[in-house]
Amino acid sequence: MPPAVSVIMNCLNGARYLRPALESLFAQTFEDVELIFWDNASTDESHDIVQDFSARFPDKIRCFRGADTVSLGTARNLALACARGRYLAFLDCDDLWRPQKLAEQVALFETGSRVGLVCTDTEIFDGSRVLKRLFAETRPARGMVFSELMERQWISMSSAMLRREALQGLTDEGKTDFFDESLNVCEEADVFYRIAYDWELDFVDRPLTRWRMHGANSTFRKFGQFADETLRILNKHCRIYPGYAVEHADLVALLTRRAAFQKAVSLWREGRNRHARVTIAPWKNASLKHRLFWWASFLPGACFDIAARAYFAMPAALRR
Repeated sequence: MPPAVSVIMNCLNGARYLRPALESLFAQTFEDVELIFWDNASTDESHDIVQDFSARFPDKIRCFRGADTVSLGTARNLALACARGRYLAFLDCDDLWRPQKLAEQVALFETGSRVGLVCTDTEIFDGSRVLKRLFAETRPARGMVFSELMERQWISMSSAMLRREALQGLTDEGKTDFFDESLNVCEEADVFYRIAYDWELDFVDRPLTRWRMHGANSTFRKFGQFADETLRILNKHCRIYPGYAVEHADLVALLTRRAAFQKAVSLWREGRNRHARVTIAPWKNASLKHRLFWWASFLPGACFDIAARAYFAMPAALRR
């Protein structure tokens, strides 16, 4: 019989934190699971580590290894094609789960047939101390909450569990479209948004997921990519959802403004200060955040790291 839950783990040279991630998976109180481990042509000890676990849990692990390194979205799709569970969870190889995580999510799915995605609160930690909790930064919502999710994304990848039917219903121009392989930094959010458009969301209000921040994390440096991909997601929504631009005019304005801010930050970091101000000019007075950035853009781009850390230290409401 297929397992209740397939856990997707994509790995590219993740040996450093892989062992504790796997230990947290196999410490789950919910045991009807399989692990789909997709090795994205790693050159470190990742393969040897997962083989050690395969010897310990021979009926739980299905290990695959790509011949070539591909994008993360592509690798996720390849792993999903091998999954058999009616629910699909994701565990990045540097993150951790608390033992009750899967059990509490499955319980919510079993009581709500229209629930397409369940997440948990997430602790962001640096290996030794908790830096923040995601739900404390961004308030989650239940039910048909597409607009709310677009306004304030509260789902971390390693906290998400999807109903198989919800994922399989994602199409673009009649073709199955799980993780968009043309996206590199927003492919996860794109999936969450499209599920939320047609399905209810729910959440476990406990920090059962731990998201590790470390030197290899560089999200805050990718403002330019976020800008481009935010607009591509917006264009996709307008294409696949009839009447979207009218029905969700507020979201169109929000995402356009958000992308302009992200692009302006990227230009400032590159030392193109004047271009940054031209990009943000239409929204200069839209919020305190935009006004602060306008004045910061007169400083050298070398100040970016200091400003970025100050930005991410702000309350989430002010950042939005």
